[in-house]
Amino acid sequence: MPRSWELEGRTAVVTGAARGLGAGLARLFAERGMRVALLGREHATLAAVAATLGTESHSVEVDVTDDAAMERAAMEVTRVLGAPSVVVANAGVAEGGPFETSDPGTWRRVVEVNLVGSAVTARAFLPGLRSSGGYFLQVASTAAFGAAPMMSAYCASKAGAEAFARSLRAEVAHQDVGVGVAYLHWTDTDMVRDVDRHAVLRELRGHMPGPARRVYPVDRVATWLVRGVERRSASVYAPPWLRLAQAGRPFFPLAVDLLSRRELPRLLREHSFEQTGLLGAGGHIEEKLIDRTPSGRHRDGRPAR
Repeated sequence: MPRSWELEGRTAVVTGAARGLGAGLARLFAERGMRVALLGREHATLAAVAATLGTESHSVEVDVTDDAAMERAAMEVTRVLGAPSVVVANAGVAEGGPFETSDPGTWRRVVEVNLVGSAVTARAFLPGLRSSGGYFLQVASTAAFGAAPMMSAYCASKAGAEAFARSLRAEVAHQDVGVGVAYLHWTDTDMVRDVDRHAVLRELRGHMPGPARRVYPVDRVATWLVRGVERRSASVYAPPWLRLAQAGRPFFPLAVDLLSRRELPRLLREHSFEQTGLLGAGGHIEEKLIDRTPSGRHRDGRPAR
Protein backbone atom coordinates (compact mmCIF):
# COMPACT_ATOMS: atom_id res chain seq x y z
CA MET A 1 0.00 0.00 0.00
CA PRO A 2 1.21 3.56 -0.70
CA ARG A 3 2.28 5.55 2.34
CA SER A 4 0.33 8.60 1.22
CA TRP A 5 -3.03 8.87 -0.53
CA GLU A 6 -4.61 12.04 -1.87
CA LEU A 7 -8.17 12.37 -0.56
CA GLU A 8 -9.22 15.61 -2.26
CA GLY A 9 -11.96 15.18 -4.83
CA ARG A 10 -12.90 11.69 -3.63
CA THR A 11 -16.07 10.49 -1.89
CA ALA A 12 -16.12 9.31 1.74
CA VAL A 13 -18.93 7.39 3.43
CA VAL A 14 -19.26 7.44 7.23
CA THR A 15 -21.81 5.38 9.15
CA GLY A 16 -22.95 6.52 12.57
CA ALA A 17 -22.30 10.09 11.40
CA ALA A 18 -24.98 11.91 13.38
CA ARG A 19 -22.70 12.74 16.30
CA GLY A 20 -19.46 11.89 18.09
CA LEU A 21 -16.64 10.29 16.15
CA GLY A 22 -18.69 9.86 12.99
CA ALA A 23 -19.44 13.58 12.82
CA GLY A 24 -15.80 14.36 13.61
CA LEU A 25 -14.60 12.15 10.76
CA ALA A 26 -17.08 13.76 8.38
CA ARG A 27 -15.71 17.21 9.25
CA LEU A 28 -12.09 16.19 8.70
CA PHE A 29 -12.86 14.47 5.41
CA ALA A 30 -14.66 17.64 4.27
CA GLU A 31 -11.65 19.75 5.28
CA ARG A 32 -9.53 17.57 3.00
CA GLY A 33 -11.78 18.38 0.05
CA MET A 34 -13.78 15.19 0.00
CA ARG A 35 -17.45 14.77 -0.82
CA VAL A 36 -19.05 13.19 2.24
CA ALA A 37 -22.00 10.83 2.65
CA LEU A 38 -23.39 10.69 6.18
CA LEU A 39 -25.35 7.57 7.14
CA GLY A 40 -27.27 7.06 10.37
CA ARG A 41 -30.60 6.67 12.10
CA GLU A 42 -31.58 10.34 12.53
CA HIS A 43 -32.09 12.33 9.35
CA ALA A 44 -32.46 15.73 11.04
CA THR A 45 -29.25 15.30 13.05
CA LEU A 46 -27.37 14.03 10.00
CA ALA A 47 -28.58 17.01 7.98
CA ALA A 48 -27.46 19.39 10.73
CA VAL A 49 -23.95 17.90 10.65
CA ALA A 50 -23.91 18.02 6.85
CA ALA A 51 -24.84 21.71 6.91
CA THR A 52 -21.61 22.48 8.79
CA LEU A 53 -19.26 20.73 6.40
CA GLY A 54 -18.88 23.37 3.70
CA THR A 55 -18.53 20.71 1.01
CA GLU A 56 -20.74 18.60 -1.23
CA SER A 57 -22.48 16.11 1.04
CA HIS A 58 -25.47 13.80 1.21
CA SER A 59 -27.35 12.36 4.19
CA VAL A 60 -29.12 9.02 4.24
CA GLU A 61 -31.25 7.78 7.12
CA VAL A 62 -30.69 4.04 7.23
CA ASP A 63 -30.32 1.08 9.57
CA VAL A 64 -26.88 -0.43 8.91
CA THR A 65 -28.22 -3.91 9.71
CA ASP A 66 -30.83 -3.75 6.93
CA ASP A 67 -29.28 -5.36 3.83
CA ALA A 68 -31.80 -4.06 1.31
CA ALA A 69 -31.84 -0.54 2.76
CA MET A 70 -28.04 -0.38 2.74
CA GLU A 71 -27.93 -1.54 -0.89
CA ARG A 72 -30.31 1.30 -1.75
CA ALA A 73 -28.21 3.74 0.28
CA ALA A 74 -25.06 2.70 -1.59
CA MET A 75 -26.74 3.20 -4.95
CA GLU A 76 -28.07 6.59 -3.83
CA VAL A 77 -24.68 7.76 -2.58
CA THR A 78 -22.97 6.64 -5.79
CA ARG A 79 -25.59 8.39 -7.91
CA VAL A 80 -25.35 11.66 -5.97
CA LEU A 81 -21.66 11.84 -5.00
CA GLY A 82 -19.92 9.22 -7.12
CA ALA A 83 -18.31 5.90 -6.25
CA PRO A 84 -16.86 5.93 -2.73
CA SER A 85 -13.10 5.85 -2.21
CA VAL A 86 -13.35 5.66 1.59
CA VAL A 87 -15.95 3.84 3.67
CA VAL A 88 -15.76 3.98 7.47
CA ALA A 89 -17.87 1.44 9.36
CA ASN A 90 -18.21 3.54 12.49
CA ALA A 91 -21.82 2.88 13.60
CA GLY A 92 -21.83 1.23 16.99
CA VAL A 93 -23.70 0.81 20.25
CA ALA A 94 -22.78 -0.53 23.68
CA GLU A 95 -24.41 -1.82 26.84
CA GLY A 96 -23.12 -3.15 30.13
CA GLY A 97 -24.20 -5.44 32.91
CA PRO A 98 -24.14 -9.12 33.93
CA PHE A 99 -24.67 -11.40 30.94
CA GLU A 100 -27.13 -13.70 32.72
CA THR A 101 -29.64 -10.93 33.39
CA SER A 102 -29.05 -8.99 30.17
CA ASP A 103 -32.04 -8.27 27.97
CA PRO A 104 -31.73 -10.68 25.01
CA GLY A 105 -32.94 -8.10 22.50
CA THR A 106 -30.51 -5.44 23.70
CA TRP A 107 -27.59 -7.89 23.81
CA ARG A 108 -28.41 -9.10 20.32
CA ARG A 109 -28.75 -5.55 18.98
CA VAL A 110 -25.21 -4.65 20.08
CA VAL A 111 -23.84 -7.57 18.07
CA GLU A 112 -26.11 -6.80 15.13
CA VAL A 113 -25.06 -3.15 14.86
CA ASN A 114 -21.36 -3.51 15.65
CA LEU A 115 -20.60 -6.72 13.75
CA VAL A 116 -23.42 -7.53 11.33
CA GLY A 117 -23.89 -3.86 10.47
CA SER A 118 -20.22 -3.56 9.56
CA ALA A 119 -20.47 -6.56 7.26
CA VAL A 120 -23.64 -5.21 5.66
CA THR A 121 -21.88 -1.88 5.11
CA ALA A 122 -18.91 -3.57 3.46
CA ARG A 123 -21.11 -5.71 1.21
CA ALA A 124 -23.14 -2.72 0.05
CA PHE A 125 -20.17 -0.51 -0.77
CA LEU A 126 -17.57 -3.02 -2.02
CA PRO A 127 -18.55 -2.59 -5.70
CA GLY A 128 -17.83 1.14 -5.42
CA LEU A 129 -14.59 0.55 -3.54
CA ARG A 130 -13.41 -1.86 -6.23
CA SER A 131 -14.12 0.67 -8.96
CA SER A 132 -12.21 3.41 -7.12
CA GLY A 133 -9.40 1.27 -5.69
CA GLY A 134 -10.67 2.43 -2.33
CA TYR A 135 -10.23 1.77 1.37
CA PHE A 136 -12.58 0.34 4.00
CA LEU A 137 -11.93 1.22 7.65
CA GLN A 138 -13.51 -0.91 10.37
CA VAL A 139 -13.80 0.92 13.69
CA ALA A 140 -13.01 -1.62 16.41
CA SER A 141 -11.87 -1.13 19.99
CA THR A 142 -9.41 -2.22 22.62
CA ALA A 143 -12.32 -4.45 23.63
CA ALA A 144 -11.03 -6.69 20.83
CA PHE A 145 -7.70 -7.01 22.71
CA GLY A 146 -9.07 -8.50 25.90
CA ALA A 147 -12.67 -9.22 26.86
CA ALA A 148 -13.88 -7.46 30.00
CA PRO A 149 -16.52 -8.74 32.41
CA MET A 150 -19.95 -7.10 32.28
CA MET A 151 -19.36 -6.05 28.64
CA SER A 152 -19.93 -9.38 26.87
CA ALA A 153 -21.96 -8.12 23.90
CA TYR A 154 -19.66 -5.19 23.18
CA CYS A 155 -16.46 -7.23 23.50
CA ALA A 156 -17.82 -10.08 21.39
CA SER A 157 -19.00 -7.69 18.68
CA LYS A 158 -15.74 -5.74 18.48
CA ALA A 159 -13.59 -8.88 18.45
CA GLY A 160 -15.82 -10.18 15.69
CA ALA A 161 -15.58 -6.93 13.75
CA GLU A 162 -11.78 -7.09 13.94
CA ALA A 163 -11.76 -10.69 12.67
CA PHE A 164 -14.22 -9.82 9.91
CA ALA A 165 -12.08 -6.93 8.67
CA ARG A 166 -8.90 -9.00 8.72
CA SER A 167 -10.60 -11.74 6.72
CA LEU A 168 -11.98 -9.20 4.25
CA ARG A 169 -8.54 -7.60 3.86
CA ALA A 170 -7.04 -10.89 2.68
CA GLU A 171 -10.00 -11.51 0.38
CA VAL A 172 -9.92 -8.22 -1.52
CA ALA A 173 -6.22 -7.28 -1.44
CA HIS A 174 -5.70 -8.49 -5.01
CA GLN A 175 -8.54 -6.18 -6.13
CA ASP A 176 -6.63 -3.06 -4.99
CA VAL A 177 -9.07 -2.50 -2.12
CA GLY A 178 -7.46 -1.67 1.22
CA VAL A 179 -8.99 -2.69 4.54
CA GLY A 180 -7.94 -1.33 7.91
CA VAL A 181 -8.92 -1.88 11.53
CA ALA A 182 -9.06 1.11 13.87
CA TYR A 183 -8.43 0.33 17.53
CA LEU A 184 -10.03 2.97 19.75
CA HIS A 185 -9.74 3.44 23.50
CA TRP A 186 -11.80 5.84 25.63
CA THR A 187 -13.11 8.59 23.34
CA ASP A 188 -15.12 11.59 24.53
CA THR A 189 -18.46 10.66 22.97
CA ASP A 190 -21.99 10.54 24.38
CA MET A 191 -21.59 6.79 24.81
CA VAL A 192 -18.42 7.09 26.89
CA ARG A 193 -19.79 10.03 28.90
CA ASP A 194 -22.43 7.60 30.18
CA VAL A 195 -19.70 5.51 31.82
CA ASP A 196 -19.59 7.27 35.18
CA ARG A 197 -23.37 7.07 35.57
CA HIS A 198 -23.19 3.27 35.76
CA ALA A 199 -21.29 1.43 38.47
CA VAL A 200 -20.38 -1.45 36.19
CA LEU A 201 -18.59 0.77 33.67
CA ARG A 202 -17.19 3.19 36.24
CA GLU A 203 -15.53 0.32 38.08
CA LEU A 204 -14.29 -1.24 34.85
CA ARG A 205 -12.52 1.94 33.87
CA GLY A 206 -11.34 2.61 37.43
CA HIS A 207 -9.41 -0.67 37.58
CA MET A 208 -7.36 0.16 34.50
CA PRO A 209 -3.81 1.56 34.80
CA GLY A 210 -3.69 5.36 34.93
CA PRO A 211 -2.75 6.02 31.28
CA ALA A 212 -5.40 3.57 30.11
CA ARG A 213 -8.15 5.55 31.89
CA ARG A 214 -7.52 8.71 29.89
CA VAL A 215 -10.36 9.94 27.68
CA TYR A 216 -9.32 11.45 24.33
CA PRO A 217 -11.15 14.28 22.53
CA VAL A 218 -13.15 13.30 19.45
CA ASP A 219 -11.23 15.66 17.17
CA ARG A 220 -7.90 14.12 18.16
CA VAL A 221 -9.17 10.57 17.66
CA ALA A 222 -10.67 11.53 14.31
CA THR A 223 -7.33 13.02 13.26
CA TRP A 224 -5.53 9.77 14.07
CA LEU A 225 -8.06 7.81 12.05
CA VAL A 226 -7.94 10.11 9.02
CA ARG A 227 -4.15 9.88 9.08
CA GLY A 228 -4.57 6.12 8.89
CA VAL A 229 -6.97 6.51 5.97
CA GLU A 230 -4.44 8.68 4.13
CA ARG A 231 -1.85 5.94 4.59
CA ARG A 232 -4.33 3.12 3.84
CA SER A 233 -3.05 1.52 7.03
CA ALA A 234 -3.87 -2.08 7.91
CA SER A 235 -4.04 -1.07 11.60
CA VAL A 236 -4.85 2.35 13.03
CA TYR A 237 -4.32 3.09 16.72
CA ALA A 238 -6.09 5.86 18.60
CA PRO A 239 -4.11 6.77 20.65
CA PRO A 240 -0.94 5.67 18.82
CA TRP A 241 0.58 4.09 21.96
CA LEU A 242 -1.99 1.30 21.66
CA ARG A 243 0.32 -0.21 19.06
CA LEU A 244 2.51 -1.28 21.98
CA ALA A 245 -0.44 -3.06 23.60
CA GLN A 246 -0.67 -5.48 20.68
CA ALA A 247 2.41 -7.28 21.99
CA GLY A 248 0.65 -7.93 25.28
CA ARG A 249 -2.53 -9.42 23.83
CA PRO A 250 -1.67 -13.06 24.70
CA PHE A 251 -1.45 -12.06 28.36
CA PHE A 252 -4.59 -9.91 28.62
CA PRO A 253 -7.10 -12.77 29.18
CA LEU A 254 -5.07 -14.11 32.09
CA ALA A 255 -4.74 -10.65 33.62
CA VAL A 256 -8.48 -10.01 33.28
CA ASP A 257 -9.30 -13.39 34.82
CA LEU A 258 -7.02 -12.84 37.80
CA LEU A 259 -8.31 -9.30 38.42
CA SER A 260 -11.93 -10.40 38.09
CA ARG A 261 -11.53 -13.29 40.50
CA ARG A 262 -10.06 -10.92 43.04
CA GLU A 263 -12.21 -7.82 42.59
CA LEU A 264 -15.64 -8.89 41.34
CA PRO A 265 -16.81 -10.49 44.61
CA ARG A 266 -16.00 -7.30 46.51
CA LEU A 267 -17.56 -5.06 43.87
CA LEU A 268 -20.72 -7.15 43.77
CA ARG A 269 -21.05 -6.73 47.53
CA GLU A 270 -20.64 -2.97 47.26
CA HIS A 271 -22.65 -2.24 44.11
CA SER A 272 -25.83 -3.32 42.43
CA PHE A 273 -24.72 -4.03 38.89
CA GLU A 274 -27.86 -3.26 36.93
CA GLN A 275 -28.18 -3.33 33.17
CA THR A 276 -27.23 -0.05 31.52
CA GLY A 277 -29.34 -0.37 28.39
CA LEU A 278 -27.86 1.05 25.20
CA LEU A 279 -25.50 3.87 26.13
CA GLY A 280 -25.37 7.47 24.95
CA ALA A 281 -27.77 9.64 22.96
CA GLY A 282 -27.37 7.43 19.91
CA GLY A 283 -28.12 4.34 21.99
CA HIS A 284 -31.23 5.94 23.42
CA ILE A 285 -32.46 6.77 19.91
CA GLU A 286 -31.67 3.23 18.83
CA GLU A 287 -33.72 1.78 21.69
CA LYS A 288 -36.71 3.91 20.74
CA LEU A 289 -36.47 2.83 17.11
CA ILE A 290 -35.88 -0.89 17.64
CA ASP A 291 -37.54 -1.56 21.00
CA ARG A 292 -38.56 -5.08 20.11
CA THR A 293 -37.66 -8.64 21.01
CA PRO A 294 -36.02 -11.20 18.67
CA SER A 295 -39.50 -12.71 18.20
CA GLY A 296 -40.50 -9.65 16.20
CA ARG A 297 -42.68 -8.09 18.87
CA HIS A 298 -42.13 -4.94 20.88
CA ARG A 299 -41.33 -5.42 24.55
CA ASP A 300 -44.85 -4.32 25.43
CA GLY A 301 -46.23 -7.16 23.29
CA ARG A 302 -47.24 -5.13 20.21
CA PRO A 303 -46.34 -6.69 16.85
CA ALA A 304 -43.33 -5.01 15.25
CA ARG A 305 -44.00 -3.37 11.88
